[in-house]
Order: sequence, then structure tokens, then C-alpha cells
Amino acid sequence: MNNAELRQHALGIFQAGIAAANPYLAVKRHFETSPMSFSNYHKIHIIAFGKAACAMTNAAQEIIPAALLGDALVVTNYENVSAVNNVEVIGASHPLPDKQGFEAARRILALAENAKKDELVLVLISGGGSALIPYPVAGVTLEEKIITTNLLLSCGATIHEMNCVRKHLSQIKGGGLVSFLAPATGYTLILSDVLDDDLSVIASGTTVGDNTTFADAIRVLKSKDIWHLLPESVKLHLTKGEQGVIAETPKINDPIFDDVTNDLIGSNMVSVNAMQEAAQSLKYQVILYQHPLCGEARQIAEQWVHWLKNQMLHYVENSSVKRIAFLTGGETTVTLRGSGRGGRNQEMALAFAMSAEEQKLDGKWIFLSGGSDGIDGTSPAAGGIVDAKTLLRIRTMQLSPEELLEDNNSYCALKAAGDLLLTGATGTNVADLQILLFELDA
Repeated sequence: MNNAELRQHALGIFQAGIAAANPYLAVKRHFETSPMSFSNYHKIHIIAFGKAACAMTNAAQEIIPAALLGDALVVTNYENVSAVNNVEVIGASHPLPDKQGFEAARRILALAENAKKDELVLVLISGGGSALIPYPVAGVTLEEKIITTNLLLSCGATIHEMNCVRKHLSQIKGGGLVSFLAPATGYTLILSDVLDDDLSVIASGTTVGDNTTFADAIRVLKSKDIWHLLPESVKLHLTKGEQGVIAETPKINDPIFDDVTNDLIGSNMVSVNAMQEAAQSLKYQVILYQHPLCGEARQIAEQWVHWLKNQMLHYVENSSVKRIAFLTGGETTVTLRGSGRGGRNQEMALAFAMSAEEQKLDGKWIFLSGGSDGIDGTSPAAGGIVDAKTLLRIRTMQLSPEELLEDNNSYCALKAAGDLLLTGATGTNVADLQILLFELDA
């Protein structure tokens, strides 16, 4: 098998993972396997936000009896805006919030507040929700919230760390939406973009009790050495919260959650399992990496190459195995040191190629790292797909992969090599997917 065929296999396996995260089908499957009695309610309102909001709403509308449908509002990132029957769709910015998202958040809270007793508010949440519905606490402006978000994105903070801070600067996150729902009943369906599927972290847990504190948020900001860069209003609010002057976010055992149900309907692991089936259908021996790839992208790439080399020692001696697929999911981080363009998946792909060269990962291989949403960082690519000759192609263009990586300019490097993973917005988001295909010599 040549490299082109390996590449096509990797792309096909990746697409199987994306298909498994189809938000429309996830909502349909949930209601088929967990039927609920909509007739218990006089009206059913829909609030949907996240990258999969349009598809999730379309599915819900097909299931809910038309006579019961009440008000509805859908908020998604600009790239994923699509028509939803009889429902207004608002496009907003991701990963940095904007005024459109702020206005959308205001209208979501108004819809929730107007819901009455014996009515149901169906909340449909998917990845990206935190950025799409910014509604800062009193005393913090949207512009100051954007500055804070940008600092968190640039310092290598994990999604758990970012959302801990977001929850303590928002009126809608960290369970805040639920305080507006009463006396209506809330029912939330969640498509997870968080690797451990912690419902309090996905989209910053708008309908889930928060297990973090103001002190935790301050600890994150100080540990990432960005506390001194924050707007004064943000520091003041968090400090007052730590001192008990401002009330904490509602916790898991708070009675306000008694009339709210949260159900998970899709996750990264579902997609990894689908990739496994696809790889097996192509006659690959599949090895699942049991630990999600988390941490600094370039460091994780180096560690994974080392692990793979050790794994290969066993399979080289097993003459019956000819094709191996190493599969996993993850969500790495990038600490910005340069001014280049790219994202965590492109940075990981470039770093993988460089580490494979350094550690002499021999043989015929293809490595793919891609965001399930089809968008990686500040670029139009979903990630990268590299092989043993990627670095040669970059150097042939008179470019230095080492210098480009140091400048966080993985997009430029992979574009020069022809190794960008380009899918366009997928309409879903279950974090990232990684594939390494390896063919042993016959």
C-alpha cells in the first residue's frame, strides 16, 4: 500500500468518527431509547446553543408534537449557521465572544424567565457554548470578558481551567441559567466536547451545579501567570467572591436543580469507538490508546511517538500483523510563544512529524490529528495529516519546521507540505481525534 492509500484510509476513519458525533442523529437516538411524555406539559420551549445547535433543534422539532412547540432560540458559531424551521438562528463568535453572542444570551435568559409552570424548557447544549453566549456579571463589561477569554486561550489553560473562570464571571454559566427557569421544568440534552464528560464543564455547565469556587478561579489565573494582566473589574469581582462578599455559583445539591434533568447524548469516546469499527473494516489491527491526549501539544506528540516506538517492537516480531491503527481522542493545549497561525491539532501534527524524525520512527506511517468541529485554532483547517516525508516537503519550500513550530506557525508549515486537514465546519464538536496508521513491510 502506498502513502496515498494510507492517507485515504486515515481520512475515512476520521470521517467515521465525525459521523458518529452527528448531533441530529444523537438527539433522535436519545428520544427513541429514552422516550418521555411530552403530553405532561402545556408548552415546550427550546433553547439551543453550541456548534451543533441547528441540527439538534431540527431533530427535536421533528419529535415534539407541533401543537406543543412554544418559543425557541438557536445560537451557533457563524460557520455553522443553517436554517431551522420557524426558529430564529443567531450567529455569534467563537472562540472569542462578541456582541451578537451577548444579545443572544440576553434573549435566552428572557425566554427562560417567561416560561411558566407546567411548561418544559428543552435546552440543547453542544461544544462552543461558553463563548457563544457571554453574559458577564454586573461590573464586568463584555470587552473585559473578551480580554480575559483571550488571555486564557493564550496561556495553555485546559478546558476545565478556562470554564472554571468563565463560570465565576457569568450570570448564565455555572448553573446560572437554571435560576431563570423556575417555575418551569428544565430538560437538557448535552453533546460533550469534554474528554471526561463532566457535565459541569461542558459549555461551562449552564444547567448543572458547579463544583468549583472563586478561589479555584483565582488559583488558575495566578498559576498561569496572567492575573496581573486581567482587567481590574475582573480581579475585583473574583476577589470579592473569594472573600464571600459575592455569592458562590450554585452547587450540585442546590434545590434549584430539583426540576432539571441533564442527559449526555454524545461524546469523544463514541467517536473513537466508531473509528475503531472503521479501521477494523479496513483490516487494521486496532490499538486504542487508553489515556486521552491532554497537555501541551508538542510535548504530547513527543511522548506519543516514544510510546508508539515501544508498541511497534512487539508487532514487528508478529509476522501475522501487517496493518496497525493506533487510535485515541484528546484535547491538547498550546501556549502561545510566537505570532504564527495554527491550532492545537496542527501544532501536534507538526510536532509529531519532527519527533518521529528525531526518534527515528521507521516504516510507512500516516498521523492525523483533527478537531471534530472542523476548525482548529485561528485557521480554516481542522488539523493536520503528516507522514515521514512531511518535513522534507517543508524544507524543500525553503522553510524551517523548527522555526515555524517555535513561532506557533504550524498552519504555514503544513500548508507548505500540502498536509493540512481541510473539512470545513462539521456542525458538531466532541473534542479532537487522533489516528496513526502503520503498515509493516511484507
